[in-house]
Amino acid sequence: MLNSRYVAMTSHESVIRKIFMYGKERAKVVGYDNVFDYSLGNPSVAVPDCFNEAIHEILNTQDDVTVHGYSPSLGISETRVAIARSLNQRYGMSYEEKHIFMTVSAAGAVAHALRAVLEEPGDEIITFAPYFSEYKPYVEGAGGRLVVTPADIDTFQIHFEAFEALLSPQVKAVLINTPNNPSGVVYSAQTLDRLAKILMRKSQEYGHTIYIISDEPYRELVFGGVEAPYVAAHYPNTFTCYSFSKSMSIPGERIGYIAVHPECEDADIAVQVFGQISRGIGHNCPPSLMQLAVARCADATSDLSVYEENKNILYRELTALGFACVEPGGTFYMFPRSLEPDDVAFCEKAKKYDLLLVPGTGFGCPGHFRIAYCVPTEKVIRSLEAFRQLAVEYAVSQ
Repeated sequence: MLNSRYVAMTSHESVIRKIFMYGKERAKVVGYDNVFDYSLGNPSVAVPDCFNEAIHEILNTQDDVTVHGYSPSLGISETRVAIARSLNQRYGMSYEEKHIFMTVSAAGAVAHALRAVLEEPGDEIITFAPYFSEYKPYVEGAGGRLVVTPADIDTFQIHFEAFEALLSPQVKAVLINTPNNPSGVVYSAQTLDRLAKILMRKSQEYGHTIYIISDEPYRELVFGGVEAPYVAAHYPNTFTCYSFSKSMSIPGERIGYIAVHPECEDADIAVQVFGQISRGIGHNCPPSLMQLAVARCADATSDLSVYEENKNILYRELTALGFACVEPGGTFYMFPRSLEPDDVAFCEKAKKYDLLLVPGTGFGCPGHFRIAYCVPTEKVIRSLEAFRQLAVEYAVSQ
């Protein structure tokens, strides 16, 4: 008999993936250009030249065992050194190779971080709505319980009163995501400082460290005039989980890392612990070629400007149509309020106009919907008429 928990999960498939697959089928009927698919956060811009050049150079100059063989369990040394150097130069940190653990993207990084801090039945991880919908299976798969802090829907900064009411000795870590999927909001330095003070106080009160697990795959996707503080600079007991998927448009390569703050309580052993966790979940050794490639261009990004252009168009036009929305400070997501309280029904109605939107309920924030605007700008512009027709339908019915 198969594991009952995973069998039960098959009846609760990812809503995002379900809508995405609907779009592929719908495109067969009306044509790809006529489906305005805002469901999946799949980068739409070109990979930076230096990444492809690095791969070609590695393949032409390195031996097959180095390129295609197993890497060390903790990651390739030159890659870990390059990432530590990059973080130190950019954020004034003091990472060393021993603080960097290579992973299969940010999801793998979060999976390791969760297993490192969760130990007893009933241990909790707190996150903040709106939150990435996969956090629940991530946490539960690591043996913990996800506790969700309700959203401050006017700002999408942390709702601190609600957060403090949920804190308990069972909380082992706070899982944050900034810039945020799905809202696009960037947590301010003031927000992070307040969070750090609370966690320091509560860690002392409870007699154990409360960690921050900072999920940062959108760290480079920040718009002009917006400050994106480096979370670990505000709190020493931070595990920074990063992916090159969005910054370099390489989600299919699945390469990322965990950076352990050098002043973290467990800084000298944490990476070794992650290595042992890998043994238990069959994670060992991210692809060697990808590790070698990112080592050579750790600071590179794709041309990300199209995302800000798309954001500006959608935010301006949707707010003019009457949609309430907190303006994103980064990512390629927007999280407006739906035109009726039932966001699921709203997104179903949007399908009449071949607008594929994701209900906010799955992100812990009913009454909203997510737009993933990592699509060509010309398609964004053509979708505006569909949004207008949808808004008119609601205006007529009210």
